[in-house]
Amino acid sequence: MATAEPIIMPGCQGEAIYGPYDDPDGDSDDGSGVPDHTDASVEQVFELFSATAPKGWRVELIGGEICVTSPVNGEHEEIVPDLVIAPKGSFSDREEWHDPSPVLLVAEVTSDSTAERDREQKIQGYARAGIPLYLLIDREVGEAVVHAEPSANEYAESSRCKLGLTVSLPAPLGFELDTAEF
Repeated sequence: MATAEPIIMPGCQGEAIYGPYDDPDGDSDDGSGVPDHTDASVEQVFELFSATAPKGWRVELIGGEICVTSPVNGEHEEIVPDLVIAPKGSFSDREEWHDPSPVLLVAEVTSDSTAERDREQKIQGYARAGIPLYLLIDREVGEAVVHAEPSANEYAESSRCKLGLTVSLPAPLGFELDTAEF
């Protein structure tokens, strides 16, 4: 059996996670008890990662890519956790996957390790899913960005304001959000 090599994951601050590594000739894991998931789909591997992720770690499937994010820092949570706004009862069953149509708004707060995904891939994914509003609290840039009117892979409308000011959330929410606390 092969010796496990450390796998360094971004955002882990130098912590190593030990596990089996790819073996090109396929013989080093024989009899190791490591399950063979060679033919698994991305969705199946996502489920495996999600089920085994340590507490506080987040596993996301974004544009067919599995992204693993370390726990957020207190400053991130002090602003506002990432959130979804949908009518009460929209996700009250025990299903893993849900139709996104009841979702009114998705909000993301950037972190060093997630900012680029929050600014690019997630905009496309949420627009493709028909999410009416995507609110991005971009800590690195110091802005709140509201994306509205999803169309294909993008939003037709975007408005920005500096954090600390009030941002308008259009229909279907239709209210002013004070970002002074952000």
